[in-house]
Amino acid sequence: MKSNADAARGRSPLPGEAVLPEIQPGKRLELRAALDLISSSSRLLFGNGQTTERMVVASEQLATALGFRASVFPRWGELLVRIEAESGLQYSIVAAEPAGMDMNKVARTMAAIDKIYDGQMDAAAVQPELEAIGKLPPVSVARFALFAAAGAAALAVIFGEAHLLSLILIAFSAGAGACLRRWLAGTTRNLFVQPFCAALLAGVVGAIAVRLQLSSVLRLVAVCPCMVLVPGPHILNGMLDLARARIPLGAARIAYACLILVMICTGLLFGLALGGVDLPASGPAFSVPLGYDVLASGIAVAAYGTFFAMPWRMLPIPIMIGMLAHAFRWEVISVAGASAEIGALVACLLVGVIVTPVADRMRLPFAGLAFASVVSLIPGVFLFRMAGGMIDAVRLGPKTPQELFGQVVADGTTAILIVLAMSFGLIFPKMCIQQFTRSRFQRAQGT
Repeated sequence: MKSNADAARGRSPLPGEAVLPEIQPGKRLELRAALDLISSSSRLLFGNGQTTERMVVASEQLATALGFRASVFPRWGELLVRIEAESGLQYSIVAAEPAGMDMNKVARTMAAIDKIYDGQMDAAAVQPELEAIGKLPPVSVARFALFAAAGAAALAVIFGEAHLLSLILIAFSAGAGACLRRWLAGTTRNLFVQPFCAALLAGVVGAIAVRLQLSSVLRLVAVCPCMVLVPGPHILNGMLDLARARIPLGAARIAYACLILVMICTGLLFGLALGGVDLPASGPAFSVPLGYDVLASGIAVAAYGTFFAMPWRMLPIPIMIGMLAHAFRWEVISVAGASAEIGALVACLLVGVIVTPVADRMRLPFAGLAFASVVSLIPGVFLFRMAGGMIDAVRLGPKTPQELFGQVVADGTTAILIVLAMSFGLIFPKMCIQQFTRSRFQRAQGT
C-alpha cells in the first residue's frame, strides 16, 4: 500500500487520475475542508506569479495526497476549483488576480504543500500556515527603494551612461519613484496608478536634468527609472499560457502587461512634456566594456529579485545566471557581430536551460526567476523612443520627415522582436525539459 507521500510523488503531472490513493490514518479531511485548503494554496500560487501549469499541477497533487481528485480552471480574476471523492463532489469559485509577483510567498506555499507530501505536517495544520503566508509583508520600503535606485543606475551603465552626476540623478529618481509606488499601494487598489505616477516622476526629473544640461541625448535620466517598471514576468507568464493553448488567460495577461506599458509611456512622455522636453526617436549607441556590462547586469538582477521578494539566501543564484547570460550576449553582439535580437535569443536560451530545473528545485515561479535573470536585456529604450517618435509625428502632422517614420518603425520592430526572442528563448527550453522529464517518468511507470 502506498503512503500519501508515495502517492503524491508517484503521480504523473497529467490531468486525470484513475484511482484515489490510499491515505494514512488521521490524514483524511472532510471534503469541504480539503476544498478550502486546495483553494487557498491555488490562490496564493496564482496571485503571486507561479506559472499556471505549475499551479494546476501542484493543486492536483495536493488533492491526490489528501485522497481526492481536483481540477483547477484558472481565469483572470478567479479560480474555479472542483474536488471529487467517492462520496460526491464540490466546487468553489475563488477571487484571484494574477497581478502580483512574490517569490517568497510562492516558495513558502510550495514548501507547505511538500510537507503534506512528505508527511511532515498534518493536513489540518496547513491551513493556518497558508493564511500566515498570505499575510506576509512585502520587502521593506528602504530595501525596495535602495535596489530600485541601484537597478536603474545599473541599466543606465549598460546603455552607455558614464557621467556620475547623471547616474546619481537616475538613482534618485528611481528610488523616489519606488517610495511613491509604495505609498500609492496603500491608498489605491488601481493596478495602473503606480506605474503611471512613477513614470511621471521620472519624466519630470528627466526634463529638469535636460534643462540643466545634465542628461545625454538618449534621455537616460528619464528612461532608466521607467525601465525598472516593465512588467516582464506578466509578459512571460502570458506567453507560457498561450504556448499551452490557454488562450483567454494568456491574452488577459498580455493585455494587462501592455496596459502597464502604455501607462509607463504616458507618464514618461507627459512628465517630459511638463518641462518642454521631448524624447528623440533615435540616438547614438555606445559600447560598454565587458567587465562593466557584466557587473551592471548583476546589480540589475539583484534589483529585480528584490522587487519580486526573493529571499536573500536565494538572490546569488539569479545574479550569477544573469551575469553569465549577459556575458554571452556581449560576446555574441560585440565579437560575433550579431544583432541585439540574436544576442537576446542566445542569452535567453542559456537562461531557459539553467533556470527551468533551478526553479523547480527551489519551488520558485519560473517567470519571476527567469525574467530577473535577463532583465538587463529588456528593450525598454526602444519602446520609449518609439512612443516619443509617435508623439512627434502627431505634433508635426504632414510635415513629419520620412526619417522619423522609419525610426519609429525600426524602434517598434526591434522592441517586438527582442521581446519575442526573449520569450521563445526562455519558454522553449522549459517546455522541452518538462516534456522530456514527463516522458521519462511515464516510461519508468510503464516498466
